[in-house]
Amino acid sequence: MIAEKNGAVGRLVFNKPAKRNATSSDMWEAIPVILDDFEKDPAIRVVVVTGAGDQAFVSGADISEFEKARSTPEQIAHYDKIGEVANARLAKCSKPTIARIRGFCVGGGVAVSLTCDIRIASDNCKFGVPAARLGLGYRAAGIKTLMDVVGPAYAKEIFFTGRMFSAQEALGMGLINRVVPDAELDAYRRQLLQADRRERAAHDARGQAHRRGTDAGSTASPTSAAPPRW
Repeated sequence: MIAEKNGAVGRLVFNKPAKRNATSSDMWEAIPVILDDFEKDPAIRVVVVTGAGDQAFVSGADISEFEKARSTPEQIAHYDKIGEVANARLAKCSKPTIARIRGFCVGGGVAVSLTCDIRIASDNCKFGVPAARLGLGYRAAGIKTLMDVVGPAYAKEIFFTGRMFSAQEALGMGLINRVVPDAELDAYRRQLLQADRRERAAHDARGQAHRRGTDAGSTASPTSAAPPRW
């Protein structure tokens, strides 16, 4: 995992481009640590979650580590637990989160994207949850999260068929907020962040004006006003 700070933006990057950012145990364990740091930093106002390179957001679990990390019931339970903790931590992040999705968003990648407040995707994205094709099961919490976002009918289609579907289909399902041309993905993300900064600045200004008005109202007296002490 890579953690970057650029002004008010914190970037959490799944960094395994050679394997299309497939997740491993150490990546799941790093996520809560990175988010703790972002949340403690008052300069960070929004968190962008993305994948390294241009091939994938997250392409699911790194199956190459299954033999050593998921070969016993205890290991499977541990792996599932750290993934669940990481996703729960993302979902509960106190700062707005944006999933910047390019390329493949598969299996655990879909789960990660669902933890974010806003999901924007390039028009060349491919989504899917192929667990049924691999003979794997999904935890009830993950199934419920998907159902809450896209509804029971689409959730059944996604899980039962295990097929890949396009960004436009994902938009129609309500899985993502916006589809933009691949070349414009980062420009749209910057536009979104600028809008957020303008809104927050306006909110802060309104709050300061309200506090000044409250302070003035509480200290002013129509009959006596002491001169300022310099």
